[in-house]
Amino acid sequence: AFITVTMATGALDAGIGRLTHRYRNQGTVLIVILMAVFSLGGTTYGMAEETLGFYALIVPIFVALGYDRIVGAVVIMLGAGIGTLASTVNPFATGVASAGADIELGNGIVLRAIMYVVLTVVTILYVLRYANKVKKDPSKSLAAPVPEDEQLQADEAEPPPMDGRQKLVIWIFMLTFALMIFSVIPWADFNENWDTFTLGWYFPELAALFLVAAIIIGLIGRLGEEGMVNAIVSGMGDFMGAALIIAVARGVTVIMNNAGITDTVLHSLEGVATSVSGPLFGVVMFIVNIPLAFLVPSSSGHATLAMPIMAPLADFAGVSRAIVVTAYQSASGWVNLFTPTSAIVMGGLTLAKVGYDRYLRFVWPLLVILFVIVCAFLAFGSVSSLGGSLS
Repeated sequence: AFITVTMATGALDAGIGRLTHRYRNQGTVLIVILMAVFSLGGTTYGMAEETLGFYALIVPIFVALGYDRIVGAVVIMLGAGIGTLASTVNPFATGVASAGADIELGNGIVLRAIMYVVLTVVTILYVLRYANKVKKDPSKSLAAPVPEDEQLQADEAEPPPMDGRQKLVIWIFMLTFALMIFSVIPWADFNENWDTFTLGWYFPELAALFLVAAIIIGLIGRLGEEGMVNAIVSGMGDFMGAALIIAVARGVTVIMNNAGITDTVLHSLEGVATSVSGPLFGVVMFIVNIPLAFLVPSSSGHATLAMPIMAPLADFAGVSRAIVVTAYQSASGWVNLFTPTSAIVMGGLTLAKVGYDRYLRFVWPLLVILFVIVCAFLAFGSVSSLGGSLS
């Protein structure tokens, strides 16, 4: 609703037009910058549901620059996803898991920080390779064409300058997203002196934030009462498809948990992990957490379920418990890059108008690459002091 109201003012279209014209020959730079920013959000506070609001803004930009919708979608999804996979201080994954393993948040952070840099660079290069290939030859795109894409790519003339009202709308638009990001970060988990910065907002507060911001932008854009209400209703209607898919994806997880399927799988995986040690321990912990991540897409839910059982196994294997934490969050992040039970994957693809089958064709080689790299890091961390060192 917030984005639809902003678009109704004409400011968002004007801003996208100016941005695409400015970066018409620098799409590579834009991809690198945006993926780096989203990955920072993922590694610091597990940016996930918060990304859904960006698809309507970013996907059209990349389509207008001559890429396809997959590029726009994965800049957001893989950017934030790879950051979450290699979480460094993410309180919803690393924090919850560290508490469940009875270790400090800083244990293992050196290994995780190195993983974050390597995996982010690899993912950005993978996306750039596909993006450049599609821009040179659109016939190699894996995305199904959408009628409005032709119009986005048609106008190459420099757009007219934005007026003062449009600039004010864009500033409020950007500040709203900045406040959203600031408000959900638990700053006190990073430093107890930052407790005053912690707002503790989540979905109810964020819904109110976007609704209030939509009204403010509607007033500045002079949409009038009827225009504002129609834009809000239209925006909510556009999101209903994604909302239904999110509910169905979540329903699968609820059924599995209530039927005891998840507990059965966890019990069997515990038996597998008890018989290994040394470099294989970290790799096995990563692998056994993969089916759990599929059954429990929530990173905090997965951590709460698995850590009390998995973490003590590290003591018997002579390995730091931090390796269990790193293996768990890597498995959770890896699976949540593609699992159909993830509301982020299915909702994001729906908003980007990219078919799930086409996304899988794009992402599966990257998944193999990431799997191998993560296993190598965990094997090294299991026999190195980096696996459990403090920053």
